Amino acid sequence: MDKIGIFDFGGQYCHLIARRIRDLGVYADIIYEPSDEYKGFILSGGPGDVYADQAPKLSEDFFIDVRVPVLGICYGHQMIAQALGGKVEKGEEREYGKKIAQLETNSPLFANLDKREQVWMSHFDQVIKLPDNYRIIGKTDICPTAAYQNLEENVFGVQFHPEVIHTPSGDKILDNFIKITGCKKEWKLEGWVETKINQLQSEIKDKRVIMGVSGGVDSTVAAVLLSKAGINAHFIYVDTGLMRLRETEEVSNIFRDLAVEDFHVVEAESEFLDDLIGIINPEEKRKIIGRKFIEIFEREAKKIGNFEYLGQGTIYPDRIESAQPSKHASIIKTHHNVGGLPEKMSLDLVEPLNELYKDEVRRIGKMLGLPEKFINRHPFPGPAFAIRILGEVTKERVKILRNADTIVTKVIEASGLYKELWQVFPALITAKSVGVMGDKRTYEYMITIRAVESIDAMTADWSKLPYDVLEEISNQIINKVSGVNRVLYDITSKPPGTIEYE
Repeated sequence: MDKIGIFDFGGQYCHLIARRIRDLGVYADIIYEPSDEYKGFILSGGPGDVYADQAPKLSEDFFIDVRVPVLGICYGHQMIAQALGGKVEKGEEREYGKKIAQLETNSPLFANLDKREQVWMSHFDQVIKLPDNYRIIGKTDICPTAAYQNLEENVFGVQFHPEVIHTPSGDKILDNFIKITGCKKEWKLEGWVETKINQLQSEIKDKRVIMGVSGGVDSTVAAVLLSKAGINAHFIYVDTGLMRLRETEEVSNIFRDLAVEDFHVVEAESEFLDDLIGIINPEEKRKIIGRKFIEIFEREAKKIGNFEYLGQGTIYPDRIESAQPSKHASIIKTHHNVGGLPEKMSLDLVEPLNELYKDEVRRIGKMLGLPEKFINRHPFPGPAFAIRILGEVTKERVKILRNADTIVTKVIEASGLYKELWQVFPALITAKSVGVMGDKRTYEYMITIRAVESIDAMTADWSKLPYDVLEEISNQIINKVSGVNRVLYDITSKPPGTIEYE
């Protein structure tokens, strides 16, 4: 199978590039060293400055020896230019978000595009001098070298990000690069289930797995995969006391209906709330919750029997934002099932979905026969309401947020908007504001509503919910949720924000 290698320089979009290439029909690997097995290379973005002493770079030999097409994106675009004799410096202005680029459409990289295209920028540094024999093929009002090429060497660079949905013609650009490499389109997700089942059977064999499940799409699909593979697995649902209304009952019913055996419920509300007393820092919350989960799993495992593996529903975005495994990545937030795990565990990890994105997981779930309504359920974080309470987590605050969450979900479902949204949820701001109810002064918490549209959670746009829907949500929360006197609506996209607040 023809393959393209994606060099990882720590950018949060690195794996998204691979996803886009796979979606276009060519297998893509995340790599750290060059290899002759690839018919093209893409150099990812990254958080570093190419002129810094410790900046990640490819060896000089790479640019001498490479004989296949190369595309640099953002940091990769800058690194190619600097490595070959160009110059990169801080720009006069930052350039973040949607921009209009003027492109030379006679370039094979921009074939079948318009001369003016919307692109997504995320940079301060920029190329101010090109290497010899390189020419500019794209610019914006702020960035005069938004794209370049050397047709003799088949090397290209773009300062913008074609892999994100905010560059509408990004897939065309990546598809043009695939054509430049000459790769055959032979990759299909349809054979993934059989391959993964065979891999699980080969790796785990007759060893036993204990797995925590939340009732979300990721952990459920992972659990069903283990069941389909005939793995000797026990599944534990931990009621942390931080879950949605009637969540434990609903999750139990889902696993019963899926005929997944050996499903256990552990009541652990007091354990989690006690460990979270006085904790405000979100990274500490996530790590405390991660350690507590492992402690409970290991404790329960001893009750049931001996286990060798801990199963998890970790997916690619979890690993990316937790900077796993890239040595160059900037940690955005630690996911409790990735960076929140203790360094020493008595169990090895098995993560069947850790190379997939949410939309791919949903497609796999459909292949496995999971109900459509369940597959399209909105993501819910592993740490649950703990990271939707901006401040210390208490039983009272969880109750407030749980009631608000129930209202938001019901109103959105009634409006018919649920399927159009990637996620919609309330978060509790623990700072208080002054209000007035019944001619009396109030001093109570604020609820912020977050609704986003996305394909894969790597990028997201805030949703322009109708005013009447927002009004209904606000009215119901104010009237029905004791302790809240103000409702806000979040209009931040990702980036610069993340979907969850903590």
